[in-house]
Amino acid sequence: MNQMTEMTGVSLKRGSVAVEDNDSVAPGEAKRQKVSECSPTKGQDGLENNSLPSSEKVPGPRETAGEGKKNSDPQSEAEEEEEEDEDGLSEEGEEEEEAESFANMMKHGLTELDVGITKFVSSHQGFSGILKERYSDFVVHEIGKDGRISHLSDLSVPVDEEDPSEDVFTVLTAEEKQRLEELQLFKNKETSVAIEVIEDTKEKRTVIHQAIKSLFPGLETKTEDREGKKYIVAYHAAGKKALANPRKHSWPKSRGSYCHFVLYKENKDTMDAINLLSKYLRVKPNIFSYMGTKDKRAITVQEIAVLKITAQRLAHLNKCLMNFKLGNFSYQKNPLKLGELQGNHFTVVLRNITGTDDQVEQAMNSLKEIGFINYYGMQRFGTTAVPTYQVGRAILQNSWAEVMDLILKPRSGAEKGYLVKCREEWAKTKDPAAALRKLPVKRCVEGQLLRGLSKYGLKNIVSAFGIIPRNNRLMYIHSYQSYVWNNMVSKRIEEYGLNPVPGDLVLKGATATCIEEDDVNNYSIHDVVMPLPGFDVIYPQHKISEAYREMLTADNLDIDNMRHKIRDYSLSGAYRKIIIRPQNVSWEVVAYDDPKIPLFNTDVDHLEGKPPPVFASEGKYRALKMDFSLPPSTYATMAIREVLKMDTSIKNQTQLNTTWLR
Repeated sequence: MNQMTEMTGVSLKRGSVAVEDNDSVAPGEAKRQKVSECSPTKGQDGLENNSLPSSEKVPGPRETAGEGKKNSDPQSEAEEEEEEDEDGLSEEGEEEEEAESFANMMKHGLTELDVGITKFVSSHQGFSGILKERYSDFVVHEIGKDGRISHLSDLSVPVDEEDPSEDVFTVLTAEEKQRLEELQLFKNKETSVAIEVIEDTKEKRTVIHQAIKSLFPGLETKTEDREGKKYIVAYHAAGKKALANPRKHSWPKSRGSYCHFVLYKENKDTMDAINLLSKYLRVKPNIFSYMGTKDKRAITVQEIAVLKITAQRLAHLNKCLMNFKLGNFSYQKNPLKLGELQGNHFTVVLRNITGTDDQVEQAMNSLKEIGFINYYGMQRFGTTAVPTYQVGRAILQNSWAEVMDLILKPRSGAEKGYLVKCREEWAKTKDPAAALRKLPVKRCVEGQLLRGLSKYGLKNIVSAFGIIPRNNRLMYIHSYQSYVWNNMVSKRIEEYGLNPVPGDLVLKGATATCIEEDDVNNYSIHDVVMPLPGFDVIYPQHKISEAYREMLTADNLDIDNMRHKIRDYSLSGAYRKIIIRPQNVSWEVVAYDDPKIPLFNTDVDHLEGKPPPVFASEGKYRALKMDFSLPPSTYATMAIREVLKMDTSIKNQTQLNTTWLR
């Protein structure tokens, strides 16, 4: 095993770190959405939000596709939504201050060594480059279950006789929309809203009826004569349930119930994007489905399905939202399921590289032919001094006081000021209500746990913890499994190198079997899997089996009994390939002078007919542009780490990069 003699550097923009196809990573950079002619609802009743604006959002495994997870559906409350807006916590205002302090805070973060990422498979010498200097340097295209790569290539709306005219978007005034929205959300005492028909014609009345019904699901309309004037009166059709069930009877039987579309987004993670779309459409986010969540700090293209919303209404959002484009609309019978994707295709630009052409060639050929160690990337483990795997370990040990303490205690690391104050209050008083008052944003993990503790008391931490959405709770124990897996794979590669050996595990269908002595030559390292610890897996039949047992014993866990008395926290385990060879690998080295120019065209650039960038034959800087496809639940960062031979932790990168590239 060629272990590199020195770690080479990567210089980095604040919080820039490449992330995996299905994970989201944090330090926020997006500007507030600009809007033109659409108005979202503010604080929609029952708007669910999976985003966790907190230290605990950073790790991201919001449920990685390919590991049998479901769309999560946590509740949040309308008043919290409003509080958040009113507190003016816009990311713009904090950006300056964050830039200065981020590197300092990251001193306390994790390095790769802390989470078992220690080996490389290639023998080339590493070189440095800038990873994600601009989010447009990292583009992810989803690969669907049919193997096709998702592209945004068509903004047209399918012609449908049933669709109302475009006038529905302009016929109502802003004040009328406001009144209708308040009626729709039961925000006032009115039981109906009457809109006077100016310049009364049958066509005009029809458009107003259609506008109200299509823009405000759950409202019915009727025409009334009042003192010689015509009014359209809107009222609730079916009480509070109407909002959850978009209008059934107005949807043509011949049309599939789901509108599928391609979502192109910049610098937003998938859940945030869906929450925003649902606000503008005035529906609940749980009517959307998708196959995998995508990174925030990237340009991503993926398929989304939504129940009984017309392509016409979705296309209208293109006029309202910056950094989003919706297209390639079609009506289908079924929603999308998490994990149905085949993977993701990445286009990554590493700027200002120091490697010679030979080094680059060697590195990329190794990635193409051998691949990289399939480690769980750094964003799986959090960015503060309390890694998520420690919380997971405490849950598995049934040490609930420790779980509470780890999540709430003061800590060093990248955190917002209000979280620091909340933690200090908790440390001082152990009063959940007092600590909660320090939090303007109650939807973070800390806020949810404190709310649980206020409700159930400090003697019932299990129930208090249970208030946190299931996916976020499971994230902690999955993080612990990932931590064990990373450490064990490093040991396996150190002990036996890059060839299969007797006792290694391979999959036959979904079943793992051990390689026998006579069989070794029938397999390659790309067939070998290793288990995530659990009650339903077997372990390799060589030294590494004992290493698993020792590691879990040191953590006061019994490898022979991974069932937990709380069923949710029982781990069945799973198998994961130890080496991944990316598909469709290609690369080129290009010269450029201006660090700000894009080095390739996006789908939106193609739609707008932008000419491709022209490269200088000699430039001040060189960049490596690489393309590759990965299966679900693998980390692009780990592929890039193998090319550059660098530590991908934000801690390491921020320390290497003394000047912020702003």
